Amino acid sequence: MAATCNAGRHFLTDLQKAERRKKNATWGIEKLEFQSLKRKQRFLVRASANNPQSLRMINGKKLNGVYVEEAPSLVRESSIDDDESLHACLRGKFVEDRFVYRQTFIIRSYEIGPDKTATMETWMNLLQETALNHVTSSGLAGNGFGATREMSIRKLIWVVTRIHIQVQRYSCWGDVVEIDTWVDAEGKNGMRRDWIIRDYHTQEIITTATSTWVIMNRETRRLCKIPEQVRQEVLPFYLNRAAISTENNDLEKIDKLTDDTAERIRSGLAPRWSDMDANQHVNNVKYIGWILESVPMRVLEDYSLTSMTLEYRRECRQSNLLESLTSPAFDQEDRSKSPNHRKPELEYTHLLRMQADKVEIVRARSEWQAKEKHNYRISGI
Repeated sequence: MAATCNAGRHFLTDLQKAERRKKNATWGIEKLEFQSLKRKQRFLVRASANNPQSLRMINGKKLNGVYVEEAPSLVRESSIDDDESLHACLRGKFVEDRFVYRQTFIIRSYEIGPDKTATMETWMNLLQETALNHVTSSGLAGNGFGATREMSIRKLIWVVTRIHIQVQRYSCWGDVVEIDTWVDAEGKNGMRRDWIIRDYHTQEIITTATSTWVIMNRETRRLCKIPEQVRQEVLPFYLNRAAISTENNDLEKIDKLTDDTAERIRSGLAPRWSDMDANQHVNNVKYIGWILESVPMRVLEDYSLTSMTLEYRRECRQSNLLESLTSPAFDQEDRSKSPNHRKPELEYTHLLRMQADKVEIVRARSEWQAKEKHNYRISGI
């Protein structure tokens, strides 16, 4: 009798295990189908700023505060499920006989400022990212940060000496932008890199930029001539084209500010470890935030930064304490027209320097236009 009971229990146990395995397998299939469905249903949550309502409807259900709609695809509808095409669109590609490198970006929520749009720092970071990917995709990349193979052998790196950027407008969160970049010779021992930023869907040019780069020894931190081997590496990629014409480029000298000429001085700016880049100095984009620290708050709130020129004079390390100086330009009426053929409403001269010995790091000039007034309101957030 005991043996019969034990056999029955074993039979029930095996049956229960089989049922459990079947149930787990079914649940696993359902989970995979649900995950696959989630991947296909790409949604974008956007604040209803223009015509806010307390309640919205989606799929017959009420949503409080936000409007949910299907996100716009980066590729044509016929290839929306083609992961390779989508990856290529985001990763970047060569166009125009490999002279121009093109990459697409989505503006993320952490890349927008108080106005809910991209900022000057956002644009500069994307320009830098496109430039580095250009070098990597070209097959020239060595083991340095944007350096070619011949540069890596000689322990050389690129450093930027001047950047000028002109902004027509800033994109919003969720917008898609397309960036083109290319290079050309700049004098005997320099290289020029240009960029164009377009709205991906309308192809409207919204930002243009140009920059000058020279070579520095990674160990001695001294500038040097471009070796012939390096020149031959980059020569096939040179394109004689300018994103900003000479007459519209800011080529004027940036005056040096002092304690006597500066209207505002902000001291005690300390670089963090996260501000350092792979070349062991402060990333050049970080300087913009410190420069704007001494700009009057009313300007930051009521005006849009439409143009900026930066002259990099010395690299900065984490141990350095900095000062930011700002002063209005004195020759407002004599300035050339801004990129949109209007004189800037405000213009400022800037200086970022070491706090201890007053050595210059960056000189800069900025132009500002009054912001368009919008009655933004986001409910439910």
